[in-house]
Amino acid sequence: MDQDGTPRSLTERRKAATQLDIARAAAELFADKGPDATTAEEIAGRAGVALRTFYRYFRNKQDAVGPLLSTGGDRWRALLAETDPDMGLARALESAAVASLSAGDATAGEGLRWTRGLLRAAQDDPALRAVWCQVNADSEEKLLPVLGRLAGPDADPLEIRLVAAAATSAIRVSLEAWATAEPAESPAELVVRCLRELTGGLSLLAAQR
Repeated sequence: MDQDGTPRSLTERRKAATQLDIARAAAELFADKGPDATTAEEIAGRAGVALRTFYRYFRNKQDAVGPLLSTGGDRWRALLAETDPDMGLARALESAAVASLSAGDATAGEGLRWTRGLLRAAQDDPALRAVWCQVNADSEEKLLPVLGRLAGPDADPLEIRLVAAAATSAIRVSLEAWATAEPAESPAELVVRCLRELTGGLSLLAAQR
């Protein structure tokens, strides 16, 4: 099911599952050999798909990990979409972010582990950094209708866009800091700090705190 509650067709679910299988295969190989030493053929082989299937979904090997890097943002927006608007936008953003970055189940824990490894690898790989930037840009756009519902029909669209940009940047910065910290800090604690720093002066959030 998508973030807006629309059920996915069987074909869409199969496509998403195949993309995630390829993404995990790419991440495993990147962890073992590094992105430079990994080929698209190797990724396809490990994922159990034909090379033409790989290129049907992805332009290059770095692009293949996009679905894996997107899982945290997908989880965050899904939690936000389920939030009661009466909670207030600022509290809803924090609550959903903390929940999405807490390894409370195996799926969330796996996603965080892969994200940390990929963000560390991205420090030395411009193509992988570009994928991460695109994932965040896409997440920001998908966040707009979710925030619009929570903010209410009278909210200024410009303010909603500012909140989406600030909140997405807070998630991105917190994850990047967590990925490179030794020892690793809590991503949930970092995101609360970043959210409060980046969104504290926005009038739409101040009115709903």
